[in-house]
Amino acid sequence: MNGFKVLQVKQSVFADNDRRAEELRQELKKQRVFLLNLMSSPGAGKTTLLSRTIEALDGKLKVGVMEADIDSDVDARTIESFGAKVIQLHTGGMCHLDADMTRQGLEALGTGDVELAVLENVGNLVCPAEFDTGAVKNAMILSVPEGDDKPLKYPLIFSVCDVVLINKTDVLPYFDFDMEKCAANIRMRNPKAKIIPVCARTGEGIDAWVGWLCDEVTKWKKP
Repeated sequence: MNGFKVLQVKQSVFADNDRRAEELRQELKKQRVFLLNLMSSPGAGKTTLLSRTIEALDGKLKVGVMEADIDSDVDARTIESFGAKVIQLHTGGMCHLDADMTRQGLEALGTGDVELAVLENVGNLVCPAEFDTGAVKNAMILSVPEGDDKPLKYPLIFSVCDVVLINKTDVLPYFDFDMEKCAANIRMRNPKAKIIPVCARTGEGIDAWVGWLCDEVTKWKKP
């Protein structure tokens, strides 16, 4: 067992993926396509919030969505019903997407008529955070029922995210969730992360979220 250097192997794999991710980002920059990597645990509300986002972006940005799941096409069907261009990505049991898998998805989606491409990553708080997908920005959703301690338990995903959406604020009265404590826990992991409380069901915070997203897309598309 002394001959096995697991850490070195992982570093090599991540380094290769990081290189491919940066190459993809530069290609997207030339194409003026903004790629958003959206992550969360299962049931946090990714698809519902994404549906709300697509509605709010109607007439503002051309949106394409890549739905990544181990199996099924439930989420893709939902997104398609809101009029967005969408493809379903089956990971074959893998719990994340890497840069090459994302590239394959973008090629299948077709970005010629897309300004904002959204990768709805596989639902979990560990594996997706480990791999750079080539996205311009990383976003994650933390739902109120999950608890305000998740930034302490899953530090990596919070540290790599540019924006954290705290979803399902409508159920705050029914859960032991401290918004200020949660924000402090997030900033402990990532002082630069933007924190936006939202509710996909009621629409609370959607304007702030969409405003941030539109600003980032505009900045990315500039030469």
